[in-house]
Amino acid sequence: MRHALESAGSDPVLDTHPNLSVRQGPYTYTVLTRDGQSTYSVTDGTDSLNLPIHWMFGQHSQTWVLEKDGNLYEGLVSYFPRDNGLATTPGDDRIQPQNLTEAMGRKLSTWETLQCFNCHATNATVGAKLTLDKLTPGLGCERCHVSSEQHMSDAAHDDFKTLPRSLIKMDAQDAANFCGQCHRTWDTVIRNGWKGAVDVRFQPYRLENSKCFTGTDRRISCLACHNPHQPVNHDLAFYDAKCLACHAAAKPGTASSPIKTCPVAKVNCVSCHMPKVELPGGHALFTDHMIRIARPGEPYPD
Repeated sequence: MRHALESAGSDPVLDTHPNLSVRQGPYTYTVLTRDGQSTYSVTDGTDSLNLPIHWMFGQHSQTWVLEKDGNLYEGLVSYFPRDNGLATTPGDDRIQPQNLTEAMGRKLSTWETLQCFNCHATNATVGAKLTLDKLTPGLGCERCHVSSEQHMSDAAHDDFKTLPRSLIKMDAQDAANFCGQCHRTWDTVIRNGWKGAVDVRFQPYRLENSKCFTGTDRRISCLACHNPHQPVNHDLAFYDAKCLACHAAAKPGTASSPIKTCPVAKVNCVSCHMPKVELPGGHALFTDHMIRIARPGEPYPD
């Protein structure tokens, strides 16, 4: 999460892809990186619009925020590692540009701008005000542990009068709501009426739709499977122990049985019960956190 946002001159994605280009309809897009500076350009063959890229959102797939005439825009094309190139930014596929500015990107509302920077950076906002001059790219300690900066300052002087809130003791519901500040809570998805496979990237919402989610059992919380201080573990077998913490065989000599066990296998559980789903327009597969018996050919469960 430290690399959820990169600033100009420090982006490994663009450093390793210094010349990106794609044609979409009558417009050609080019992203050039030279001497640590990246430029986003769009042309219709007659006129061109060239803007410096100030903010890069995303560590793998990447979307750029551009500034023009005092307004912030989301670039209409983004970088996708699976395609190793540019394509339409997710959610912008319905836009039919009528001029270069519209082709360049989608103008961001004040609320959306605050949300974007607040979830991808630290100290990016103060109330309803964006503080781009004070933010730290990516998620630092202070983003999740309020007062951690004061705690570190105190510790440097052997004074531990401040102690950031511990999150590890949160129950499943509190963890889902906490992580859902950025990954979207169940309430947020319902209020906005988001439907279909697009909500597969809202992990807390999907997890809460699981039949086994109660909100009080820490064994099925975000923090039970993911350590926010470490990169995501992509080894499917790593999560077997997490699943078997609940779905294990009954211990010899016990009268009652635990939660039902899987009759098929006891390894790579998530490969079946948390299937990969294609994010519409996202050029990527996401793990569906709605734990269930997934059957081939069945519709996406909302």
